[in-house]
Amino acid sequence: MNKLLVGVIFLSFFSSVSLAIEDPDPALTEIINFRQYSERFASAGQPTREQFQTIAEQGFERIVYIAFTNNPNALPDADIVIKDLGMEYMQVPVDFSNPLPDEFYAFADSMERNRGKKTLLHCQVNARATAFSFLYRVIYDNTSVELAKADMNTVWQPNEVWRDFIFEVMDQNNVDPNCPGCDWTLPPPRGQ
Repeated sequence: MNKLLVGVIFLSFFSSVSLAIEDPDPALTEIINFRQYSERFASAGQPTREQFQTIAEQGFERIVYIAFTNNPNALPDADIVIKDLGMEYMQVPVDFSNPLPDEFYAFADSMERNRGKKTLLHCQVNARATAFSFLYRVIYDNTSVELAKADMNTVWQPNEVWRDFIFEVMDQNNVDPNCPGCDWTLPPPRGQ
């Protein structure tokens, strides 16, 4: 009986911190670091021209790109490709070494204008996008910090610049970044 009770408690605890990432259509999993948070919101790294076709076929209505078009693997004509597929396109160029709260709010405002639009937020590898997704889900969708942080950590552990940016936006919205399962320890420098 005691072993059964301990097992139930153990499963209850770990099921409460399970990831919110949903199982996407297999065609979408080919996109770099694709993460499906809900029926209407996902993030990813840079899709290929062909993958944008798949994204449209999967019912996405809006693409938000938060990097620069001069990135080596960016599609310089992504706006045309996406519009030709019947989707809305928005770009908020976010400098990876200097993200700004106003850039996050520009993205969040676009999401809030039409909450029902199925949206893919992307950058190059889904680092910027998971950080913005984390903030959006916590501040606007009432996702717990612990759950959203666990989802973000499936892609990366934010460096000091991004951790400080996240903390600044959370502070502006009176949200505490600390939680029982949150580890905001900085990752080791590259090459170590």
